[in-house]
Amino acid sequence: MPETTRESLTSGGWKELEFGTFREGVAIHWIQPFENDQPGVALLKYEAGATVPRHRHMGLETIMVLQGTQSDEAGDYGPGCLVINRKDTEHSVWSDTGCVVLIQWDQPVKILQEELA
Repeated sequence: MPETTRESLTSGGWKELEFGTFREGVAIHWIQPFENDQPGVALLKYEAGATVPRHRHMGLETIMVLQGTQSDEAGDYGPGCLVINRKDTEHSVWSDTGCVVLIQWDQPVKILQEELA
């Protein structure tokens, strides 16, 4: 199998993978890190109540929700939802329940507003 293959993600295969810290309350498993102008592909695992502050998409972002519910200002997205965020769009993201998403970024996002401590 190619190094970038991950088994059974839609049926919980992500539970066997190692995750590192991405942001407070959000862990990451890189499938394909950003390198040599290639998009980044990862799994993000949100704890219940986790948030990502308002940010701008510097390129296309594609998200597939695998478990739980991810939310933004436009709505709530459960398992199987596909979310497309186009270049130059902005939003914040949260998960009240916790969730796991498969995400691809053409470019890293630009954080516009950090959470206040």
